[in-house]
Amino acid sequence: MFKTEDYPQLLVGLETPDDSAVYALDSERALILTTDFFPPVVDDAFTFGAIAAANALSDVYAMGGQPLLAINLAAFPDGLDMNLLSEIMRGGAEKVREAGALVVGGHTVADKEPKYGLCVIGEVHPEKVIRKQGAQPGDHLILTKPIGAGLVTTALKQQRAEAAHIEAVVAGMLRLNKVSAELAQVHRVNALTDITGYGLIGHAYEVARASQVTLEFRYEALQWYPGAEMYARAEIVPGGTGRNRAHFSQWAETAREFDSWQLDLLHDPQTSGGLLMSVPEQRAEALLADLLAAGETAFEIGRVTAGPSMIRLA
Repeated sequence: MFKTEDYPQLLVGLETPDDSAVYALDSERALILTTDFFPPVVDDAFTFGAIAAANALSDVYAMGGQPLLAINLAAFPDGLDMNLLSEIMRGGAEKVREAGALVVGGHTVADKEPKYGLCVIGEVHPEKVIRKQGAQPGDHLILTKPIGAGLVTTALKQQRAEAAHIEAVVAGMLRLNKVSAELAQVHRVNALTDITGYGLIGHAYEVARASQVTLEFRYEALQWYPGAEMYARAEIVPGGTGRNRAHFSQWAETAREFDSWQLDLLHDPQTSGGLLMSVPEQRAEALLADLLAAGETAFEIGRVTAGPSMIRLA
């Protein structure tokens, strides 16, 4: 209905699976619009609010932009202590403040299960929007956070997670993708997305399909949150993992035999995951060095090759 060819200022709309919409105001400024919210993934209300905010803000970073404004979105059960809702929103506000943006309003409805997130407006130069469709053969693939958040938080819900594992994954989910997005602009990456609910394979396939290339991953190059492999072996997996495997496995080719628990890791849905960057070979080493120097958890995981739109695992 709202096609980009009918609205010249709509740079990114409904036709593509990009992380946010982008609308040009003029030749120098474009707005990025996105929203996300979900039920608690940790027990502490303040921490949940901060993680949910970081997750929503990430879609602006995934377009190469910077957040400007945020609107709270919340659902909260009748009769539950309202101080918990206050703490959730306080956590979100502190994370928005850290991003250099403002919370300027919101809306709350009654629901049986608490939920929280943001509608976010960001800004980017119209010629510097980074999308999923730009990956080129020969590019190197860099990821900026470990994988396995869904496994660890599922173990937490089942009261089977170790404290050190929870601490590590919470720290990762709380970390904004702000610096990574800024460095993606500096080093002029070709394609960018964040790894969230569809897992590594699902979001990587979106890049492969949009760019009409093959993304090749080296399994040994991937990094996991502490405990993720142990919980995967124990079959402590979130429900989204099975749905991701059922849908995205058809576009994933394996060059060797993988155990089922290893495939669960690859399809694990993430919350506030890292950025997957496709960067030209000549700039990959410098980008990785700058990410590491900035304190990011960054690692190269593979290459882009010419071929069908798919993922190849070795």
